[in-house]
Amino acid sequence: MISFVGAGPGAADLLTVRAVARLSAADVVVWASSLVPDGVLAYASPSAVVHDSAGMTFEDVVALYEAAPSASIVRLHSGDLALYSALQEQIDWCLAHEREFEIVPGVGSMAAASALVARELTMPGVAQTVIATRLPGRTAASMPAGETVAAFAPHRTTMAVYLSAARAQQLQDELLADGAGYSPDTPAAVVVRATWPDERVVLTTVGSLADALRSDGARVTVLVLVGPALAGAAPRCQLYDPRYAHGHRRRSLPGSTQGRPR
Repeated sequence: MISFVGAGPGAADLLTVRAVARLSAADVVVWASSLVPDGVLAYASPSAVVHDSAGMTFEDVVALYEAAPSASIVRLHSGDLALYSALQEQIDWCLAHEREFEIVPGVGSMAAASALVARELTMPGVAQTVIATRLPGRTAASMPAGETVAAFAPHRTTMAVYLSAARAQQLQDELLADGAGYSPDTPAAVVVRATWPDERVVLTTVGSLADALRSDGARVTVLVLVGPALAGAAPRCQLYDPRYAHGHRRRSLPGSTQGRPR
């Protein structure tokens, strides 16, 4: 069995219970030292053979899978596996070679960044959609036509921009989209290495984002959050409003004693 495990954003204690169980039972562990802290390996069995994939190609990694057809293998990926994890080509390999596999979700960096800035990314009447995207950079060929930051910016909802800190001015320009995107005073947050010991946040605005990124100097393990929801001050949510009924609670009318001590 090959277990593809999301290692979370950094902190070892954010691994899921299932991830810890798979690590402790693994014969072989493949992990990326450049993205996953070595503290996560504390959960691995002392007898496990550990390979660092930081300098490996896809062919090197699947060669390890081929060399251990009956082993319990854990492939550790940073964050969650749903976004930018290079997972699909490994799934395709498993299917083509009839290898049993499973996917163990992890805590994503977007969730970690949201927690660090203490902001919900969706807010009634402000933003009910989150766009996760990136600038093309060196992998421009991977970006479908029309999927640019500038194309998404006119929605003016919450945006999480990955893998783009090294192109600070381009990111700011595309978010502004020549006046069609976010306004310059829209809140933004530069979140660096969320949940790592040296985690940090720079709160800024879209109009000052390039300067904030350059001043911090981080180029990797950076997530940029943008949107009016980052301002906080949420309106009352209907879910817990006494005037709003749903399948588990009746509407509470003014003067009602429902839910009050008797």
